[in-house]
Amino acid sequence: MATPTTKDTYIETVGRRKTAIARARITPSTKTSVTINGKDINDYFPTQTLRATAMDAFLKVALATQFTTTVMASGGGIAGQATAVRHAIARALIEYDINLRGVLKKEGFLKRDPRAKERKKPGLVKARKRKQWSKR
Repeated sequence: MATPTTKDTYIETVGRRKTAIARARITPSTKTSVTINGKDINDYFPTQTLRATAMDAFLKVALATQFTTTVMASGGGIAGQATAVRHAIARALIEYDINLRGVLKKEGFLKRDPRAKERKKPGLVKARKRKQWSKR
């Protein structure tokens, strides 16, 4: 594991999902806290599912108690932001210790999920939905 020097006290990475962007900064410390946009994670994400999604990367490698995490999330919805936070934290953990890459990659936390809503086309109701065809 790489030990940060005084000049390099934190690791900052970016995670993305749909239109959500999360910039995570992890700092090795004995006091554990996760802050998102100035709020505690329990206040920012209303459901336990979203909190679990955001913290998945820490939980899979069992390092949740070794870092103070600060995240700036913007864009998208609350679920997209939770996945973007997970992506950013997973990238930061790899910079902290490259040996964690195998575990995080196997779980799929390092891939930016490319799925997004398809654009509406002219003449259609939605992206692919058409008006019902009538013979007469």
